[in-house]
Amino acid sequence: QVQPAESGGGLVQAGGSLRLSCAVSGRALAMGWFRQVPGKEREFVAAIVWSGGSTYHADSVKGRFTISKDNAKNTVYLQMNSLKPEDTAIYYCATKSRGLVLRSQLPVGAHYDYWGQGTQVTVSS
Repeated sequence: QVQPAESGGGLVQAGGSLRLSCAVSGRALAMGWFRQVPGKEREFVAAIVWSGGSTYHADSVKGRFTISKDNAKNTVYLQMNSLKPEDTAIYYCATKSRGLVLRSQLPVGAHYDYWGQGTQVTVSS
């Protein structure tokens, strides 16, 4: 298994920053961050391909959020800057550990194999 574990959520004022971390117990092919507000659909945030490091960000977070990885620590980060109240959600880390890594699949949660428990991010206005 390549079980991810998130950390780093919390409460921050609008305009502030947070960094989420996601440690995995094994090597994933790709990792993604998603977020969900209760009662709403899960939303893709960002993804990174482990080999080569290609990154992808949702339009809603481009220029504010950055996904990155630390190979030595088997950890992926989501740096979130210029946070807005609408960024408030539970943030989930997911790993894709088998199959092909296709750009078109990375924003789709169904293509990930393991999910973390989630970490709450709350942005106050």
